[in-house]
Amino acid sequence: MIAETMEKALLSEVRDGILILTINRPAARNAISPEVACRLADAFTEFSENPELRVCILTGVGDKAFCSGGDLALTLPLMTGAREPEDEWDRRLVSEPDVMSRSALRDFDLNKPIIAAINGTCLAGGMETVLATDIRIAADHAKFGLPEAKRALIPFAGSLVRLPRQMPHCLAMEMLLVGDTIDAETALRAGLVNHVVPVGEVMNKALEIAGKIAANGPVAVQEIKKTVLASSGRTLREGYQLEDQAKSRVMASADAREGPRAFMEKRQPIFVGR
Repeated sequence: MIAETMEKALLSEVRDGILILTINRPAARNAISPEVACRLADAFTEFSENPELRVCILTGVGDKAFCSGGDLALTLPLMTGAREPEDEWDRRLVSEPDVMSRSALRDFDLNKPIIAAINGTCLAGGMETVLATDIRIAADHAKFGLPEAKRALIPFAGSLVRLPRQMPHCLAMEMLLVGDTIDAETALRAGLVNHVVPVGEVMNKALEIAGKIAANGPVAVQEIKKTVLASSGRTLREGYQLEDQAKSRVMASADAREGPRAFMEKRQPIFVGR
């Protein structure tokens, strides 16, 4: 277990089954340091395994940046071999290849919903992580971009696969090949985000949506996400088979009996997640 630092680079809070993760490096525009990557990987794993946690909100400290991507002074040099590991976080990032993938929700099965509360600039690795989330709330001054090609790098946390599936192909290719940013309204029109609100309302909107999801049947919610992700790129017949499997699991749950019963009895349902 890595020793606690005086001030964590990733803050964690739980409210009524909602896990709130906040990247806490405002001086570095919330860039992903080795510590942030390790803590995010661990937090997402805990979120996945803890039955009491139903929804996650991911955000950044302040109103300037959600996340500016991988730290160009710490993380990227470590990954290219230009910098030797200097502390426990560095050594763990180098010795555990899955940490970076888990921190960006790439090649990591997570069926619980994640909401991105995008409080400012969202670039590179920060945007790559956003592409793995399910619902996105953006501040009206937020900017989105994947500038890696400008630095002779490529996005390697899922964007080459995810971005063209989530917005028009030609716009995705322009973002990837040119590396310029788009504003929040453009992201909204392209379907990249769900809502654009003033920065002071971003977290309230995220909490409102998270609360509604957390109140729903957790078995149903997780089967919905699992099936949607698993059916992507498959034929209709294959997708329907996955949907049938999800239906069988949901209909066999106690929650599926509680939901209709509570409706008929005109009361709030009590879902137990099984």
